[in-house]
Amino acid sequence: MSEETCKQLNVDLSGQVAIVTGASQGLGKTCAMELARNGARVACLARNADKLAETVTAIEEAGGQASAFSVDVTDRESVDQTVDQIAEQWGSVDILVNNAGITRDALLPRMSDEDFDDVINTNLRGAFLFMRAVSKHMMSARYGRIINMSSVSGLIGNIGQTNYSASKAGLIGMTRSFSREISRRNVTVNCVAPGFIETEMTHVLGEAIIKEAKKRIPARKLGQPADVAACVVFLASNAAGYITGHTLAVDGGMTG
Repeated sequence: MSEETCKQLNVDLSGQVAIVTGASQGLGKTCAMELARNGARVACLARNADKLAETVTAIEEAGGQASAFSVDVTDRESVDQTVDQIAEQWGSVDILVNNAGITRDALLPRMSDEDFDDVINTNLRGAFLFMRAVSKHMMSARYGRIINMSSVSGLIGNIGQTNYSASKAGLIGMTRSFSREISRRNVTVNCVAPGFIETEMTHVLGEAIIKEAKKRIPARKLGQPADVAACVVFLASNAAGYITGHTLAVDGGMTG
């Protein structure tokens, strides 16, 4: 059995509707494809319509169901309208994966107001808007799975990422608080906190930084998107129904 096959988790999400933000590439695309592979109908959300189309095509070619929705995750009206549209057309919203995120790295003394605000607005406020928008549908149905994509940077910090680390730590706090508010409605709210995962975001770091990063990882290697997607699929499944308010680190032992 190949390593990639071992990372795939098989659960039954048939008949469920999943929203994945930031689904045009990287972790979002992999999570969308894995949710679809397990039977969910996936609404793929991002700004880039062309890349979203590639995600939808990949899902459909693999036998899954998906549609693309272009949305600005920082725009409240756009978020509310998109979520309501999906719920009305598809009948429900059962799973939300808040994956959309950006980086604007700089040492804090040199970080601009715009770089701080952009990261907080996309990574943290965007997740808040989607959680609020889906919550009314999930509470009415008395069922839901919300999975927020945090980061080890939100757990241990990272040089040059004060804004990013703050946004990801904020996601963890928001997850814990909202899980307490909504758990009686059979809605779980959890975080996945990836470490160094081999995606487009890590490719731009350069070989020297990646080599140094591997020294900090007990597993001595970068993770793969499939490692993260398997955890998302698990948290989206009925098997994780008694897990809420939790942050699951997928980091090769960095925060262990």
